[in-house]
Amino acid sequence: MKLDVNALRYLSKEDFRVLTAVELGMRNHEIVPAELVDRIARLKHGGTYKLLKNLLKHKLVHHDSSKYDGFRLTYLGYDFLAIKALLNRGVFSAVGRQIGVGKESDIFEVLSEDGTILVMKLHRLGRVSFRAVKSKRDYLCHRSSYSWLYLSRLAALKEYAFMKALGEHGFPVPTAIDCSRHCVVMSLVQGYPLVQVKQLQNPDDVFETIIGLIVRLAEHGLIHCDFNEFNIMIDDNEKVTMIDFPQMVSVSHRNAKMYFDRDIECVFKFFRKRYNLSYEEEREQDEGSASVAGEERDKLRFSSIEKSAGFLDKELAASGFTRKNEEDIQKYIEGEKEGSDDEYDDDDDDDDDDEDNEASDSEPVGVQISSLKMADEPEESSGCNVVGDKEPLAPGNEEGTADGSDGSEEDENDEELTKRLNKERKRAIASAQGRRKLITSRNSYKDKGRKSSLNSKVQRQALQW
Repeated sequence: MKLDVNALRYLSKEDFRVLTAVELGMRNHEIVPAELVDRIARLKHGGTYKLLKNLLKHKLVHHDSSKYDGFRLTYLGYDFLAIKALLNRGVFSAVGRQIGVGKESDIFEVLSEDGTILVMKLHRLGRVSFRAVKSKRDYLCHRSSYSWLYLSRLAALKEYAFMKALGEHGFPVPTAIDCSRHCVVMSLVQGYPLVQVKQLQNPDDVFETIIGLIVRLAEHGLIHCDFNEFNIMIDDNEKVTMIDFPQMVSVSHRNAKMYFDRDIECVFKFFRKRYNLSYEEEREQDEGSASVAGEERDKLRFSSIEKSAGFLDKELAASGFTRKNEEDIQKYIEGEKEGSDDEYDDDDDDDDDDEDNEASDSEPVGVQISSLKMADEPEESSGCNVVGDKEPLAPGNEEGTADGSDGSEEDENDEELTKRLNKERKRAIASAQGRRKLITSRNSYKDKGRKSSLNSKVQRQALQW
């Protein structure tokens, strides 16, 4: 979308208040209802709908009634909000011509209050030429829902942070001045993109400088990931300047080696085609400096680079886990597994001990109860055949019945003793069979039309006795 700032001078404070209300409503709404815009704006004298029509006329908002009636912010409206904020801060006072277009940004000249020409970069993610942002960039992190405006804001914040940190460490980058929403203001680089330069006076020196920048970035813990002729500026004195930083990752990233090798290969390929320069050919011609060439070749290997200059990836929270974090996570996982195994073994030992104690306690109780029963029985019933003595009752039967030859009934005390005897025998049989505590659910009483396997085992064992 073409940026036309002529309408900016005709917008009032109420217009920007309503525009800001639409922006705030888009935090949790894809399409912001007009009623919500009115509540957020809180205009003293009303008129929100009239102002929305004015913004719609300038294409700062878009009206959508497919799902429900509402408005959403356009890139032009987002541009106006960012430019208005930077104007209020006094960063610049005028917007000039467009000097560059990329797949995810537009570049404009701006004029500061003291007459210095600066550069304003507006990130515009979501274009047809570059929509694979979710797979190519890690702006989303753990988020599942997103909007293109929010992704552009994240890209601008990352680029401003990287540019400012690299400038402080002496890298040849533009000077970062300010950032607002998806807009980054930086100093103007007096030069040309390397892709537009047909001839160089000293291509060897430029080549070594560019390769040295890649290695130096890696020593500081960062990889550019898009280091090619389109993102390298060179002036008349053949001074190199790097641009475009939102996609930088850490050297601890899982694909760091691939990105590093790709940057090196892009530089080699361009200088080989454009300037007929090959690093290997120079090394073969210069046989006297074989050791020096070997050292230079080792520097181009990702495995030989050490982070001796700094840890910018940690300071800037660059994409990719650090090796220390990976080791800590791995140790934590292994320790957790060992702890769970130890606890499981301890629980099994405790369960076995408890079951053994329960079995040992239950057996003498049964013997004691049976001896008491035999002692309390009268002499007349000495010839009686008690079913509980010869053959234990089935687990499902809880009544102690005795068949006497004379047909006499037992007393209530005998029935209670029989029940207790049967219970203790069940416990002894269960502990002898499983040697473990039984884990039954709250719905274990529901046999779903058939007996459980445990009851059938106990019954078979009881019949054998």
